[in-house]
Amino acid sequence: MKHTRIAAFAALGLAASLSLTACNGDDSGADASSQGAATSNSSSSSSSSGGSGSGKADGGSKTGGGSEAGQGTSGSGQDSKGGADATNGGGTSGGAKVTSCKTKDLAVDAQDAAPDEETGRIDITMVNRGSTTCSATGFPGVDIKDADGTSSSTRRGQAQPRVTTLKPGDAAVFNLAYDIDGSGESMASPTHLLVTPPNETHTVTLKWPAGAGAIKGIAADVQVYPTHTTK
Repeated sequence: MKHTRIAAFAALGLAASLSLTACNGDDSGADASSQGAATSNSSSSSSSSGGSGSGKADGGSKTGGGSEAGQGTSGSGQDSKGGADATNGGGTSGGAKVTSCKTKDLAVDAQDAAPDEETGRIDITMVNRGSTTCSATGFPGVDIKDADGTSSSTRRGQAQPRVTTLKPGDAAVFNLAYDIDGSGESMASPTHLLVTPPNETHTVTLKWPAGAGAIKGIAADVQVYPTHTTK
């Protein structure tokens, strides 16, 4: 009987022990589960926080990069502008800027150059007697002074000006063209030519060339053509 009680107590003790173990195991599992959830939440939070931070960093980097690129473009534009300025400057810094020939630096002469008895032509030559290169490009101004003292302008012929740059000693020529009046009833009695070089305001007075045919019509019927070099 005594042995039976001992066995019963032993069984009760074993059951209690197993019950405690089971309870402890459940608590441990719950703790572990809680810790796992906390860890998961922490990781999720950390990951979310890290992603946001990373996004800001990338965004900042991109914005900064874009800004630098913009500054770079702006800088590049300034360089281009500087290049343009340099190019413009180069047009004058490579040597003295070529300015229009001054009347005082030109030796001007007029000669009859009629090819036949019906076509009148006068060649007017301008030689650069100055010490620097100059431009004589364009249409000269030419008035014809008549025997009665009046002066009348000629008109421009249908031609395009050619670049005419004269170094010291170089010559340029331009022409007056008209029809010759062989009837002896010309309305003009020219005595002088008043010549103003291209882009100038000072005039040279030349005698009407000896032997030049009479003008058919009036001075306005005489055409002046632009300058060109004789070379």
